[in-house]
Amino acid sequence: MTFLLLIVKNLTRNKIRSVVTALSTMVLVFVCTLVWSILAFLDSVTAEQSQNLKAIVTERWQLPSQMPFAYASSLSEGAASDPDDVQPEDAMTWQFYGGSLDPKNRTRDNSLFAFGLEPDKLLTMMDELDELPPERKAELAAVVDKMRGNRQALIVGRNRLAAINKQVGERIKLFGLNYREIDLEFEIVGVFPEGRYDNAAAFDREYLLAALDAWPATHNGRPHPLAEKTLNLVWLRVPDMQAFTQVDQQIEESPLYASPSVKCETASSGRASFLEAYRDLIWGMRWLLGPAILVTLALVIANAISISVRERRTEFAVLKVLGFRSHHVLLLVLGEALLLGVTAGLLSAGLTYYFVNNVAGGIPFPIAFFQAFYIPLDALGWGAGIGVLTALLGSALPAWSARSVSVSDVFAKVA
Repeated sequence: MTFLLLIVKNLTRNKIRSVVTALSTMVLVFVCTLVWSILAFLDSVTAEQSQNLKAIVTERWQLPSQMPFAYASSLSEGAASDPDDVQPEDAMTWQFYGGSLDPKNRTRDNSLFAFGLEPDKLLTMMDELDELPPERKAELAAVVDKMRGNRQALIVGRNRLAAINKQVGERIKLFGLNYREIDLEFEIVGVFPEGRYDNAAAFDREYLLAALDAWPATHNGRPHPLAEKTLNLVWLRVPDMQAFTQVDQQIEESPLYASPSVKCETASSGRASFLEAYRDLIWGMRWLLGPAILVTLALVIANAISISVRERRTEFAVLKVLGFRSHHVLLLVLGEALLLGVTAGLLSAGLTYYFVNNVAGGIPFPIAFFQAFYIPLDALGWGAGIGVLTALLGSALPAWSARSVSVSDVFAKVA
């Protein structure tokens, strides 16, 4: 305890230097925590699961995927045709509809991207929504009830609702962007729970299908150009990897999907494929930005401790005269760096965790369907770990220099 008090007292002797070093550490730990949080989340969503898998079926050779809606029924059953074939536990179809509130002056704020789907699947198949706590799931279930009896019902994310300046209960008309001249009127009946779908929307797929069916009546019997390309994705839930392998084989070998051909992959593999477009950015964050932050932080601590050691050579010589051994001096300098690094790192990580998650509502970094990233609780350990690692790296040489101070040389210069 006496040794610890001596370390604290030494840090408070030059308050300005200690505060500046601590603030520098906090800033760099903050940046590193943000980077690692994004990387940790991306790693988690692309990691393969062994149980409760989601498989994604898409068009094989084209992006974005565009399949005939006629595929929907058989794909939802995993292309099962024999009694021994494996069927998915649950399935969900996706149709992407983009529209604008103002067809003549389209802007980001008056545009809306919506999923056409079966409303009940919001509760059982949508990522994050299928794992909501009971009270929030009950709120979503109430919105789904409204969608079941109303094809024009629309559920919208919080951020998108604010961007288009609308409220629950209002009606809007969307002028189709990808489905040209397919303009749909909606009634906003609810809001997505805060999180991944803050900028998205969803509606009953039957509404879009009915609009496509009605198109030929007003266009000389010609179908809409996208009438046979309306199915974008099919999600299948299977219990384990063995079941996935069997379903994948059933779909691959089925003659029903010849034109266009389709592919089946796990959700994690699909996300990984999508993130290939960001491969260089993610690689740079992982192997350039992160290490650069750690090296910079180590240099900051090394500079501060080196200055302190040079100023205190006489003090270290006096300590050795009073009975301190060389390893005591070494531990004293290392202790000062460790205490400063761990305290600043832990404080920075704690503040980052609180303000990003509870005040800012996540890190806005839209990749794929992920609108924002949150700081995991592990960040507290990261902050402390970064403080320990960089403090040791930065103070090793200055501490060894302090340990090697020669009493005779110091007092000879003083004399």
